[in-house]
Amino acid sequence: MSASNPLKEDVIQEQILQAAKRLFQAHGLHKVTMDDVAKAIGKGRSSLYYYYKSKDEIFDAVMDIEFKEMLNAIAQAINQESTVEQKINAFCVTKLKVLREKRAFYNTLDAGMDADEMSHFNKTKVIHHNLIMKQEGALLEQILTGGIEKGELHAMNQKDLDMLIFVLLSSLHGLKREMVMANNFEEIEPAVNALTHMVMHGLRK
Repeated sequence: MSASNPLKEDVIQEQILQAAKRLFQAHGLHKVTMDDVAKAIGKGRSSLYYYYKSKDEIFDAVMDIEFKEMLNAIAQAINQESTVEQKINAFCVTKLKVLREKRAFYNTLDAGMDADEMSHFNKTKVIHHNLIMKQEGALLEQILTGGIEKGELHAMNQKDLDMLIFVLLSSLHGLKREMVMANNFEEIEPAVNALTHMVMHGLRK
């Protein structure tokens, strides 16, 4: 990228990603082309290749923004709480609420895909899922180790800590899936409260 106009470059990149997100949500990932994105921001297709080599690269960048927005929201919610139980609860509630807000975007991504395209998309989703699990796991580890250091939780070795984080994230994923299937997010806080209480029952010092 040109070092002479970094702000302009950032603005154009943001325009590309915002336009791409709108198009993905409106038409699905499959139907959107580089030409569509270029047209949406009033640029030629060739100008997009200066920033992104393919639609897949644009999609990855869009998802990176989505993940960062969610992680920032979770981090802000955590920082407003004091006890480890409150922080875990804030983590879970905020994640589910953000996913509820973003589900209109996620629900349309695979529209119009054939079997091969769906297979490729599922592989991409696994990569994104593993990435966000790793980032969320790091946040949960900070919460739990902080609770151990303050004497709120009993000590754990790294293996047990990693397993607890995996179980927490998997349970949260299960809650989200059930709420999506039932199209009912009204019980987010009671469900998370029950999960947090069960977890904390076995962890308190």
